[in-house]
Amino acid sequence: MANVTTHNFPDAGAQAEALAQNIAAQLREAIAARGRAVIAVSGGTTPKAFFAQLSKQALDWAAVTVTLVDERWVPDTDDRSNARLVKSTLLQNAAGAADFVPLYTGAATPETGLAEAEARIVALPSPFDAVVLGMGDDGHTASFFPGGDHLAEATDPHGTAKVWTMHAAGAGEPRITLSLPALLDTRALYLLVCGTGKRDLLAAVQQGTDAAKNYPVRSVVMQDSVPLAVYWSP
Repeated sequence: MANVTTHNFPDAGAQAEALAQNIAAQLREAIAARGRAVIAVSGGTTPKAFFAQLSKQALDWAAVTVTLVDERWVPDTDDRSNARLVKSTLLQNAAGAADFVPLYTGAATPETGLAEAEARIVALPSPFDAVVLGMGDDGHTASFFPGGDHLAEATDPHGTAKVWTMHAAGAGEPRITLSLPALLDTRALYLLVCGTGKRDLLAAVQQGTDAAKNYPVRSVVMQDSVPLAVYWSP
């Protein structure tokens, strides 16, 4: 199991501020050491406050590249687009100077856009300096959905592909997602979660209960290659 450290906060505001300050420090360190920083982030509703806080952090944003851990196969004009969320909440203020690398390519399907999306991720400096994941009530993270058509391949720790397409009943739109090996190719790994239900789900995963074996987030919690920092608030 990963070396998991849990940080508990009284509310989402405190959680967002603490994570933003921590990641900003890591991005500054990366820029100082290598001249560039790369971060992969999640969509959904939970990271909005974190994105807003991170956008205000003082650092050389022109030296930062932002990409996504997964994406719904919709254009960034769609309200469900993770790229739209990142552009409207994170790539604001000083952070507007950052470079953004989307996963959605404009192709008709994620399958026809897969090669280009893979090439975009391969072209980024590696490892990532930080990866920020979220988690759904069904135990999915990135687009690792229960019953996903490529779940086994995407979560294979020995897989070589960096990007997979994903179709699942709980996913809504077709998806594209970074693979588990791509997510773990990072200097720092975070899981941002809110609510008692998700806290209990993570506890079940860590305890290895039978029910938890069906939660795809298990692939992130149980790996032992990168320490995992969980940021939780009610």
